[in-house]
Amino acid sequence: MINTMPENAVSSGAWHDPKRYWWMLGFVAMLLPVIGIKLVEATGLRLFWWFTILVIFCAIPMLDRLLGDDTSNPPESAVPALEHDRYYRWIVRLAVLAEYVSLVVSAQTVAALHLGWFDYLGLSLSVALVTGVSINTAHELGHKSARVERILAQLALAPTAYGHFCIEHNYGHHKRVATPEDPASSRYGESFWRFYPRTTWGGIVSGWQIERTRLSRHGLPAWHWRNEILQSWAMTVVLWTTLLLWLGLTVLPLLIIQAVYGASMLEVVNYIEHYGLLRQKRPDGGYERCLPEHSWNSNRRVTNVFLYQLQRHADHHANPSRSYQALRHFDSAPELPAGYATMILIAYISPLWFQIMDPRVKAHYAGDLRRANLQNPADH
Repeated sequence: MINTMPENAVSSGAWHDPKRYWWMLGFVAMLLPVIGIKLVEATGLRLFWWFTILVIFCAIPMLDRLLGDDTSNPPESAVPALEHDRYYRWIVRLAVLAEYVSLVVSAQTVAALHLGWFDYLGLSLSVALVTGVSINTAHELGHKSARVERILAQLALAPTAYGHFCIEHNYGHHKRVATPEDPASSRYGESFWRFYPRTTWGGIVSGWQIERTRLSRHGLPAWHWRNEILQSWAMTVVLWTTLLLWLGLTVLPLLIIQAVYGASMLEVVNYIEHYGLLRQKRPDGGYERCLPEHSWNSNRRVTNVFLYQLQRHADHHANPSRSYQALRHFDSAPELPAGYATMILIAYISPLWFQIMDPRVKAHYAGDLRRANLQNPADH
């Protein structure tokens, strides 16, 4: 069941997007490390080297809890206008520019100030959260057909060296989601720390195989300049080399930290989004169509604004071409108990994750775990 407004709300001119200008917070989030640097300069408080960490893992969860859920959907008659309004696309495009501003300004800062290790770590992790969240920006751009947006998606992935993501996500994950064959779908009873190496290596292998197959259809080898994964990785080499030649080896730990932890942010979100959920097999051996009940959903309003409604993941997988501003809440989708920022912290603590999420998987399948995506099927 979909929660939506009456169709006559638009025809009468009464409906407008109440979050239209709040979506700009996704762009602002990309600048949080720069804001933290300026706060250190203004106040002298070293705590602000950790400003992005504090905002994402403290302030946003508190605001989510305070402001609660937003289950409202745009009426279907408004969706064509929403989809064609270029304002929404420019917000996401500008977020890539903001990501690079934060990366470059932060690199300049560590090169100029010779920070102590604790302050250096705080700023590096702050940058990592921005480049990690920017993988979601690449995710939104990568689903578009325009070449400029696909290039911007590659640029968004360059800092974290995760250039294979768009290929694997679009042509691998969306095809195999919520099945044992998908490296990006976590299994019931699988900890994040066990899932992380499996999905990281599995995603790289899957993306490379997909791109190799695509090129072979054009009579081209995998190692060819038209390989979009190689194009993305080349952007990483150019970016990192430029920063190192310009600012020196002082910035190398920052680049490594932001790449490793930034990429892990994507994978912990992948872990959360489909934990234990399984598409059932049809009599012909294929899997049923992906439906809203195959993704964990969250309607926490603050996180959804910052992440371009990534938390409305159920509609995204059921309708991949639908843009973020038009994604819907489905009553049939299983709901997370909190927003992504809170769930990420819980995922890091495996016993706590199992205690909170395993009963929800069981309830979703009415106690029949044979219908779930299991880590150890023989145990059930």
